[in-house]
Amino acid sequence: MLSLTHDYALRAMLVLSRDASRVWKRHEIALATKVPSDYLSKILQNLSKAHLVKSLRGVQGGYSALQDPKLVNILSVVNAVDPIKRISHCPIHLKSHVLGLCPLHKKLDSALATMEDAFRSTTLWELIEEPLEAKSCDFNRNVENGVCLQ
Repeated sequence: MLSLTHDYALRAMLVLSRDASRVWKRHEIALATKVPSDYLSKILQNLSKAHLVKSLRGVQGGYSALQDPKLVNILSVVNAVDPIKRISHCPIHLKSHVLGLCPLHKKLDSALATMEDAFRSTTLWELIEEPLEAKSCDFNRNVENGVCLQ
């Protein structure tokens, strides 16, 4: 249920959050995450507006994480680029569904709520630290589609 934009934003935030003191050039982030550079630019703009990423101009400029990854949950990254749209009314507009969601859309909205809860309770730090492979993975050389190739 996540879009490619969500995936790209999460990849970018993970790379930036690994070392918040480093300033990354956009092309470096694009290489490390396998995200098209022009598309990444739009994503980084949204992450900057959400105060998750700091954008620095000039020759020494680039991007860095603005917040401690232990304090940033996945839901804030997802919502920064394209908020999850909960279902509040039956989208097929049947008269019999005016008072509430039909069984199908109630179930779909419940799944979205579960996803939101999982994302709200998971920080970037947990994703950085969780997989053993990621600890030894060189994101500049050994990553393809967000997966460590080692």
